[in-house]
Amino acid sequence: MPYGLYISAEGAQAQSLRMETISNNLANATTPGFKRELAVFQSRFAEAEQRGLVPPGSGALDDLGGGVDTMATVTDFSQGTVNSTNVPTDLAIQGDGFFVVRRDGKDLLTRAGNFMFANNGTLVTQDGNPVLSTLGTPVAIDPELGGWHFTTDGAVAQQGDKIYLSMVRPRSYGDLVKTDANLFSPLGLVAQVAPTERQVLSGHLENSGVQSISEMTEMIETSRAFEANVNMIRNQDQILGELVSRVLKQ
Repeated sequence: MPYGLYISAEGAQAQSLRMETISNNLANATTPGFKRELAVFQSRFAEAEQRGLVPPGSGALDDLGGGVDTMATVTDFSQGTVNSTNVPTDLAIQGDGFFVVRRDGKDLLTRAGNFMFANNGTLVTQDGNPVLSTLGTPVAIDPELGGWHFTTDGAVAQQGDKIYLSMVRPRSYGDLVKTDANLFSPLGLVAQVAPTERQVLSGHLENSGVQSISEMTEMIETSRAFEANVNMIRNQDQILGELVSRVLKQ
């Protein structure tokens, strides 16, 4: 493949991935506890340098830039804005930490605190997954007793008894793998947040970390970059076709 086509195709592919990432962010702009994704790219060496045939920085013809490499997509774990909902089962963590929920027998972490009590008194997510306590058991109240409330240190209190919700912190955000819009699977060990650091607001909810205007601006920028690369491919293909045609006529 001609070098110019190769570089342009890589650029178009990178911008396509970035558009997919931004589109997913925009689709979750109103998802509680969602953390935006960022597509990470890095300039790459020319093919000859990648193969070790030419040393980088030689200034030779083979020392041209090699386009861009798609490295990964990373998650921005910055805390989203917290809004009042006046729903007592809506919980927002202030500071670090994640709630723990159980889905299909696996414990997952989330910042989305839009919980509710099921008919049997179990605290569950919007999908019906139980929210776990510090003991690793589902948080539950007695529906017949009534008179419950959430405390500022993340416990549900009823008739003098308290059940503390599990609030954990991974050793590194790099240990978290996104398994759903606002659920993360920990690859390493997690530790309970210290009692003195537990801060939970009842009747509040952490919003998505996506800023719609910023994402739309990035989407426009990415679309134009993708279009520029496609036009480069089209122009180079046309030039190559004309060159071949002239050679064949001779």
